[in-house]
Amino acid sequence: MKAIKKKLPKFKSIDDEITFWDKNDATDFFDFENPEKTSFPNLKPTTKMISLRLPESLLERLKTLANKNDVPYQSLIKILLSEKVNEEFKKVG
Repeated sequence: MKAIKKKLPKFKSIDDEITFWDKNDATDFFDFENPEKTSFPNLKPTTKMISLRLPESLLERLKTLANKNDVPYQSLIKILLSEKVNEEFKKVG
């Protein structure tokens, strides 16, 4: 049997919402045993355009690698850069 949950109020500000959650339990408002699937199709991470100078030979190698993996070369650059940054962060703790 599904438990009746309390209705979530509308908040006037972030501060009101913070105060509310400091005093209330989320299990009174959400059914965590039967979650509803939600999607955010238009949600995109914040990005910033930069200019990056690369040696032509490196760029050609990246484009070739991207083509072999069937991904855009700029996406491949972001993937490789992200992986390397995460790797370096793990080294420094």
